[in-house]
Amino acid sequence: MLRQRTIKAQVRTTGVGLHSGRRVELTLRPAPADTGVVFRRTDLKPPVEIRAGADRVTDTRMASTLSTGQGAHDPSAQVATVEHLMAALAGLGIDNVYVDVTAPEIPILDGSAGSFVFLIQSAGVLEQGEPKRFIAVRKAVEVHEGDKWARLEPHFGFRARFSIEFAHPAIDATEQQVEVDFATSSFINDVARARTFGFVQDVEALRASGLAQGGSLGNAIVMDEYRILNAEGLRSTDEFVKHKMLDAIGDLYLAGHPLLATYTGHKSGHALNNALLRVLFADPANYELVSFGDRKTAPRLFAGDWNAA
Repeated sequence: MLRQRTIKAQVRTTGVGLHSGRRVELTLRPAPADTGVVFRRTDLKPPVEIRAGADRVTDTRMASTLSTGQGAHDPSAQVATVEHLMAALAGLGIDNVYVDVTAPEIPILDGSAGSFVFLIQSAGVLEQGEPKRFIAVRKAVEVHEGDKWARLEPHFGFRARFSIEFAHPAIDATEQQVEVDFATSSFINDVARARTFGFVQDVEALRASGLAQGGSLGNAIVMDEYRILNAEGLRSTDEFVKHKMLDAIGDLYLAGHPLLATYTGHKSGHALNNALLRVLFADPANYELVSFGDRKTAPRLFAGDWNAA
């Protein structure tokens, strides 16, 4: 049987929120089977829990924000910038975990999912007794916003395609599209270390809106009108488009279970990725919850040792 997974031990890290600029302590703790990913605001008295879910996304400005409220203007308790951690959990096949945070935002760390992967691997991965459940996409669904779009199609595994257009010299000099089939490619090696990026000319407006307060050359690729300002440059020639794919993987894991699907995005972001999940779940004919009693019948990606992937 393909089983659910959690972490073996509690692990902790400290950082700053990309948008809030606030110091935050993050603790990952093992969780029982069928718990899902549960964020806990331990700085609130009493602590408030927010279970990860597409219906709990209430703000998608520059990040995916989960909330107990009903929208951006009724946030109640919230946890922002969850996508990089969610991508790491997806990439390592973690179904159940408690995420304790002492502020309303997940720390940005180095701007990728790589630090979260290291944290999870440090904790170790534990198989649990209950069957792992997947969301098998049965019918193609698609969402559009102008020239931006995102699509899910049936696939026995998980495959992602992404393309970007920024009309910026530094980005135009790199690869603009990428496709990764995770049955044969590694999330850890091929996607996880791609960092978020931004533009100097946008910083003033973002900070006036309460965003990017904690952004720096240490946690993002930063560009002026012509070039990359980070002394070390890029980690790969496709880092920009790979980071957009990383964001999408994290956003899609808010579905609550791994998807069996092909995801394709063109200039898509957090809002469209969430809209895509909501369209998927709007019609029960679009998807099916499935498990695999025999590992040999499971998709190649999920049947292997993800820690070694």
